Parts: sequence; structure tokens; C-alpha cells
Amino acid sequence: MSLHRHYPSQISLGVMATCLTLAPVAIAAANPNTPDQSKPEKAPNILIFLLDDVGFGQLGPFGSLIQTPNIDRVAKNGLRYTNFHTTALCSPSRAALLTGRNHHSVGTGVIEELQTDFPGYTGRIPKEKALFVETLKNNGYNTAGFGKWHNTPVNEVGKHGPYDLWPIGQGFERWYGFLAGETSQWEPTLWDDKTPVEPHTKDPKYHFTQDMTDQALKWLEQQKAGNPGKPFFMYFAPGAAHAPHHAPKEYIDKYAGKFDQGWDIAREQILARQKLMGIVPGDTALSPRTEVIPAWDTLADSEKKLYAHMQEVFAGMVEHTDAQFGRILDQLEKSGELDNTLILITSDNGASGEGSLVGSFNEIRVFNGIPDSLEENLAHMNELGSINAFNHYPAGWALAGNTPFRYFKQSANEGGVRDPLIVSWPRKISDKGSIRPQFAHMIDVASTIYDITGIPVPKIVNGIEQKPLEGVTFAPSLFNGQAKTNKKIQYFEMLGNRGIWVDGWKAVTFHGRLPWDTGSSNPNFDADIWQLYHLDEDYSETHDLAQKYPEKLAEMKQLWVEEATKHNVFPLDDTTASRVAATYASFTKGIKEFSYTQDEYRVSEPVSPPVKNRPHSIVAMVDIPEAGADGVLVTCGGRFAGYSFFIKDGMLNYIHNYMGESIYRMTSSEKVPSGRSELKFVFTKTGKDSGRGEIFINGKSVAQGDISKVVPAMYSASETFDVGRDTGSPISNDYQVPFTFSGKIEKLNVSLLD
Repeated sequence: MSLHRHYPSQISLGVMATCLTLAPVAIAAANPNTPDQSKPEKAPNILIFLLDDVGFGQLGPFGSLIQTPNIDRVAKNGLRYTNFHTTALCSPSRAALLTGRNHHSVGTGVIEELQTDFPGYTGRIPKEKALFVETLKNNGYNTAGFGKWHNTPVNEVGKHGPYDLWPIGQGFERWYGFLAGETSQWEPTLWDDKTPVEPHTKDPKYHFTQDMTDQALKWLEQQKAGNPGKPFFMYFAPGAAHAPHHAPKEYIDKYAGKFDQGWDIAREQILARQKLMGIVPGDTALSPRTEVIPAWDTLADSEKKLYAHMQEVFAGMVEHTDAQFGRILDQLEKSGELDNTLILITSDNGASGEGSLVGSFNEIRVFNGIPDSLEENLAHMNELGSINAFNHYPAGWALAGNTPFRYFKQSANEGGVRDPLIVSWPRKISDKGSIRPQFAHMIDVASTIYDITGIPVPKIVNGIEQKPLEGVTFAPSLFNGQAKTNKKIQYFEMLGNRGIWVDGWKAVTFHGRLPWDTGSSNPNFDADIWQLYHLDEDYSETHDLAQKYPEKLAEMKQLWVEEATKHNVFPLDDTTASRVAATYASFTKGIKEFSYTQDEYRVSEPVSPPVKNRPHSIVAMVDIPEAGADGVLVTCGGRFAGYSFFIKDGMLNYIHNYMGESIYRMTSSEKVPSGRSELKFVFTKTGKDSGRGEIFINGKSVAQGDISKVVPAMYSASETFDVGRDTGSPISNDYQVPFTFSGKIEKLNVSLLD
């Protein structure tokens, strides 16, 4: 499969920025930017609360229609930064945040699932560009992370490692959460440091955000008891509000009818609140509604009812997350640590339009290039937000969430890259509740933390010489609202969308592929039309000055090329689905035979046998006790797509789950006998996207069945390939996980037959 890549026809090399680095030393007690240096003080605790896919207008302190009382509480006690920027996508923003370098500079130009061999896109953070967490740990901080990671190569997410690019390999002394880009909040695929967490099946009210908060609170107590004089660093990064939008029903019900006005009026309401709060200038114009998004008034009543409810579910998830964060604040206040805790609250990118124009009941469809179905969404409306849904809202609500900006996550326009930032440090910030308009970026957080703690930027980390940081500190603005930004230039690039900010001006181009269109590609990057905005005077990118100042635009475009060359942006590549397919295929290329034992589970799907829509066989050599045995022999995927080969009530079964909408089941006509047996499943193709399955016990055919629709590309973003148990969500309601096999699997072989 060919992938479209683009290099510039002419490149002017920029001068690489440099900075002086020093060897790590003990924590400095005083910060040169703080107003009081009369006596040494304990270094501050640091808490980063990183939300996911939450846009500029989706938090209470930034004009949201959603209630976030605990985030409001931090904003009232701190500062709101209204000119803070991200990379427009999750893995890249997280890498930029934690390393203090641009995302392409640390091999994370896109999400981990899209990795290639080009330097800016390997999905591997280089050891010479270490996370600041390593330095905090080496300088006396207790460190822990909870929630979402998404910065480990997908082929290394498994219980056999390697672990050097896991959180515990990069400075975190404690980790509890998921490593993938998303997971069910009701049935998450979790890791406790490097140990798989068993499915939570005994608590019917289980929700991951509450679970990770429980773990975080426990760690706060333990680290304080064991090291009462040491400061802590906590990375609190819930899956919220990334799809699937999952929330307890009582939180969803709180918003019944609150969004019946639709996204057009909601945008106006949010902007009015933002102006009243002083978040945006009084003359800020609302950016035009993206052309493909229908006006709310043109929708059918059934669509309005569905889409409003989808937003209610999203709002419920955000408020539920806020409530869990409030538990962290309460404990810090109770322990006396809140006053000296530096808290940063932000999101990794703008609100997500990946839910398409109609939203999605099962977002796994998008990963497989299957259009979302309005009819299916309507049929399952009452299940949205529950364990039975993998839901996402329509792009119209993402646009409202990014008010007053245009476009969404993935774009280099402000709707993709501008996010809320709230900073609180009660002991040091005097003008609480104030607003800061200074430009800052994710890569500036690390420099700011070094500045505030007084820890010199290290020249060597764990024996490896370090490359310079690329971010600059915004610490002076914490203590002086009139402080000038230290930032002079910042480039943006995501999936071909490009932009550059220089001294209040921004040049930007939208490459044209909409975020839910994973199959399209346009390799002609030179044909893209660039726009020019003076953001210092045009907050919401509504007045294109490209025709008025062509020389300025040309200068900005050339600067973009120089910055892109310096930071490994080239070659440009806008592909998504085809790149995922090529990446996944590379992990198992040329391998036809796969062999496993009963202890092989939590194998990352990308390195599991690539059986999707291919002739294959599964052969399990088992030993069944006299009393019989039940359980999973092998499975991959889960409730929303995948397959499972298992024994239940002595009968041998195979299930293929097509997007949760069609369950193809085969059950043997006789029981599996006791003793040693060969249990076999064979899939043969009967059409382009269909086939036939057959089950054998000791060579005898005992079941056959047609599989009219096969999953073409991807079962899940987080569920795994498991032998002898099911460590994710069940493939169907035929069993409850983990449904561990009670007999013995001597070996299990998967063979590709094409």
C-alpha cells in the first residue's frame, strides 16, 4: 500500500535553537520569579490535570454550559490563560507536555497508531529528550501518573514489554491506567505499573475515572506517610472527555433538556458568557459555522432529540470527571498541601469532530472506515453513555465546544490547537481569579516547571546527554500580569494541516480532510490555500488578511518551512486508515504461523495474528478434566467488535462480533470430551467481505455457519489478544469476563491460510 508523503520543493534551513543545560542538582528552595525570596521554602507539589478532547469553551471558567464546580474552584484561586496552545492531537500533545519539546522533535508527530520510520513519526520518545518527570524524580520528587498514557508504541503494549517507553520506564514511580488512546470507562483495559489489572466485574457501578481517583488518593496518602518531607508530582489524566462518552446515569440526567436549543444557539450563549467573563475581547466575532455542519434549524425533530441527548451524555461525563477531581482537591486541602501545590489544568487538543455529522453509537465503525448510521444511533439512543455503547457526539457539538473558534481537533486552526489553561499556586499567586492573555504552548510547561522549582535543566539524565528544551518558561506571568510572553515563534502541523504563530500573527492552512473521514487523502499539499490572521486583533480567526498582506504571508510560510525542517516535520502525510493498516501489517509481515501457551494474554492487537477477513485456522490442543472444563480458548477484541473461541457448558463455540450490530455464532453439536483433544476453527472466504466458519472436535466437523460481514481492519483501540481468558469486555453476553479456561491448553496455534 502506497502512502502519500510530501517534501517541500525548496527548503531554507533554520538555525537550531540552543540553551545552556546543567547537571541535575538538589531542589532549589526559592524561585527567582517569586516575589518573596527572604527564606528558603519547600519546593511546591505539582499536579497536572490533563483532560482529553475538551475544547476551549467546555469548562465552566471558560464560558461552558456544563457545570464544573471544582475546576471553577481552582480558577477562582488561580489564573486563566486564554492564549494557550496544544498540538491538535493527544499523543503529540502529551509528548510535548512531558518532554518540553515539539512533538515531531520527539518522534510523535501523530498518534502512536500511525507510526512510521521517519524521524518525526516513530512513536518513540528519544532518551536524549527525556521527560521532565525523570528529572523531578532524580531531584527528590515522588512521582505518579493515573489515567491515560498513549505514548508507548502500540507493538510494545503487552505484559512482556519492553517497558522503557512505559510510564514506569520514564520517571513515574507509580502508574495506574490505560496505555491506549481510548478505552471503555466501564470495562477498561488497565495496567498497574506493568501488571495487567483484572476486569472489574463485581461492582455494577464501576467507572474508571472514579477508580483512578481512588488509586490517586491512596498514593497521595502512602507517599506522604513514607516520605513526609518530599514534594510530589502527580499526572492526573482521565480518559474524559474522549470517546466513548461514558457517565453514570444520574450525571447524564442532570442535563436533560439543557441542550435542546442546539449547537448554533449554544455557540452564541457560550461566546456571550466568555465576553462577560473577560475570557475573550468584547469585539470577538463568532467564527463561521463549518460549511459541512448543518444548521440546527434544518434538522428533523428526531435528529434534534438524538443530538441533544448525545451532548447531555458528554456533559454528564465532564461533570462526573470534575467531581472526581474535586476529591483530589479535598484531600490536598485536608492534608494542608493544597496551598503549596502548583496545579495546571488543560486539555490535549480541541473538542473532537471525529464523531462525524450524525454522531456514533459505536465509534469502532470509524476505525474500520464504516460510516456512522443515523438509524442505528436512533435505535440505541437510550443506551448512550452506558456499558453497551461506545458513543461519540456529532461534530456540531465539537464546534460549539471550541467556541469562538473554527474547526476541531486535528486542525491547526485555533479550534484544534487553543485550549483552556488554568494555573493555581495559592501560596505564590497573589492576583487570584485573574486572566492571562500571554501566548504559551504545551512545550513551555516543562521549562516553566524547571523555572518554578529552581531545578536546572539537566545536561545528562540517567547517563544520557540531553538535547536542549524547545519550550520557554511562562513562569514570570504567574506573578506579573503585565509580563511579556517569552515566546517568539511556534509552528503547528497535524496530518497536513499547518500553521505558524509569530509575534501575534498566524498563518494557517486547513488541508481539507475532515476528522471523521479516515479513508481520504490529498497528496497535493502545495495546492492548499493559506490564510493570514492578526490574532492580537482578531481573536477568533475571522478576518483573513492574506490578500492585504501577501508579503507577510509569504514570510510566514517560509518561516514555517524552516521550523518544520528543524523539527522533523517532513515528509507531510495526511493518511490515517491506510497508515494504520500499513503500520499494523509491518509488525507481523511474512509471519504465517503463530503459537501460544495458556499464559499468553494482554497481547497488543497490532501484533496478534492478522486474521481479519483472511482465511485462517485456530487449533487448540487441550486437556479436559473428567468433570469437564469451560472458558475462553482465545479471543481478540470485545463487546464492539472481535471474535472468541470458547467452551461453555461443555459445548465448543465460535463468535464473530461485527461492530456490535451482528453476532455470528456457531455452537458444536456435541460436547468436548474429557482428556486430550484437538479443537479447531477454520474460516474460509466466500466473498470480498464475507466468509464461512467451521468448528472441528478431533477432526470431526461439529458446526458450520456463514459470517456475512467481517470486521475489516480493527477490533479495538485498547482490547487485546488473550489465550485462556478474556481480559477485556466480553465478545457477547454468552459469558462474563475473564471466563478463565478451567482445563489445560497445551498449545494454541493460529495459521494464516492465504
